Amino acid sequence: MVRHHAKAHGVEAESDSAVIAAAISQFQPSLPLAVALSGGADSVALLVACAGKWPGQVYAIHIHHGLQAAADDFERHCVALCAQLNVPLIIQRVDARYAAGESPEDAARKARYKAFSAAAKEGRAPGAIKDIAVAQHADDQVETILLALSRGAGLPGLAAMPARWERDGITYHRPLLAVPGALLRAWLSERGIAWVEDPTNTDERYTRNRIRARLLPALEEAFPQFRETFGRSARHAAQAQALLLEVAQQDLATVGSPPVIKALQALSEPRQANVLRHWLLQQQATPSAAQLEQLLSQIAACTTRGHQIHLKVATGHVTRAGAVLQYAAAVDKPA
Repeated sequence: MVRHHAKAHGVEAESDSAVIAAAISQFQPSLPLAVALSGGADSVALLVACAGKWPGQVYAIHIHHGLQAAADDFERHCVALCAQLNVPLIIQRVDARYAAGESPEDAARKARYKAFSAAAKEGRAPGAIKDIAVAQHADDQVETILLALSRGAGLPGLAAMPARWERDGITYHRPLLAVPGALLRAWLSERGIAWVEDPTNTDERYTRNRIRARLLPALEEAFPQFRETFGRSARHAAQAQALLLEVAQQDLATVGSPPVIKALQALSEPRQANVLRHWLLQQQATPSAAQLEQLLSQIAACTTRGHQIHLKVATGHVTRAGAVLQYAAAVDKPA
């Protein structure tokens, strides 16, 4: 359903424009730039703002997942909007079906990244597209932080969504992380620009929707500045995580890869945990808190040559091989 809200002119509208203008003024991608366009209010606002700042140098990429009946409506709206803005549109159709044991969200995310990479390499831009902007905003960031807290996440989870990251040779940006979602809708309404409302956004079977419908209004009432302060906490967590990564890289250079057990034992337990997590991530293994705690306990008890280690971590096992630890991933059995 296309939504288009009217809003009175005045100081509030000017404030909306100033917030969005400030966010876009700080956004300095390389050009040409592609904007991920779903047809929803957030991505429509981002495309309109970017096309206004860099006329003739902005492309739109629409991913057609085909997961719901409204998908064709999203595509039609994107086609009409891009024609109105004189912005070239690249449409990528993806198969977001998920395999057994894979979450639907992970399957859709992988499909999107693959489609973005393919779209960026199509060569329709005067120069290769190296930067893609996506439209997550301040409310999305708060929801991500609350989800991380609910799962007992560490610093990587509490750091939430980065404003900038790289994948497959493409730099991705989230220039709207400081902008509330309601403000983006008001800004579009002020300009008479329509968008498509995703019918799943009000389905409270999804945790994010329950957070948006129930928790964010309560936070707004109790802590009016919560978007700004939560975002600041996420940035602090990201800085702390970056520091831990530096320490882990230095410690891994000292203990070796694979890690030497005696060298590990010379470190404090928090540094052992930090470097082991880093080493395991390099092996494509993400340990749970309980698995890492067990591993630390076994390393502490490893005072004789005969002490063996054989612990399940992720889908594989950490074992002792003489003086060092080794990780072996599970081997898929032939059908």
